[in-house]
Amino acid sequence: MRRDNRQERRDDRGPSGGASGGKSHYQMRQKMVSIGDDFWIENDRGEKVYKVDGKALRVRQTLIIEDARGTELYKIQERMLRVKDSMEVEDARGAQVAMVKKALITPIRERWTVKIKGGPDLEVQGNILDHEFTIGEGRDRVAEVSKKWFRLRDTYGVEIDPGQDDALILAVTVCIDEMSSPGR
Repeated sequence: MRRDNRQERRDDRGPSGGASGGKSHYQMRQKMVSIGDDFWIENDRGEKVYKVDGKALRVRQTLIIEDARGTELYKIQERMLRVKDSMEVEDARGAQVAMVKKALITPIRERWTVKIKGGPDLEVQGNILDHEFTIGEGRDRVAEVSKKWFRLRDTYGVEIDPGQDDALILAVTVCIDEMSSPGR
């Protein structure tokens, strides 16, 4: 049953999924967005692939993930009642597709959960503050976040396994980055 749900999620992804046959690699900026700011997520060829638009003039923080053509793919919003504990990701129609929550905080490692609507949950484990963590489904890793691929300060990479919804995994990564900021 678990494998069937994962396959259905992959089948529903369509063109926003990762590159066929290989892992997708993206470059992200640490603590990247403040209200009103925009930034681009680039692939490993330096091409601008996704834009994160920090919408200003909203009651709660809203970030929009768009493709390179400006089509809205996902919207990230803080939960009003538990601002520090969770952020939700909605699709372009406003339907919730994921909820990112802090699950366990220890001095060395953090664990987060990502509740995926209609699919198996994802677990995020590792050193969040240092951007060295994995996103996985049970024992299966679906993405890795690391600074080891870049020498630039405040830059880290996201490596996403084939068959994943790259934009959704990047949206989850943006949530984690935002929620783990020291000023929150």
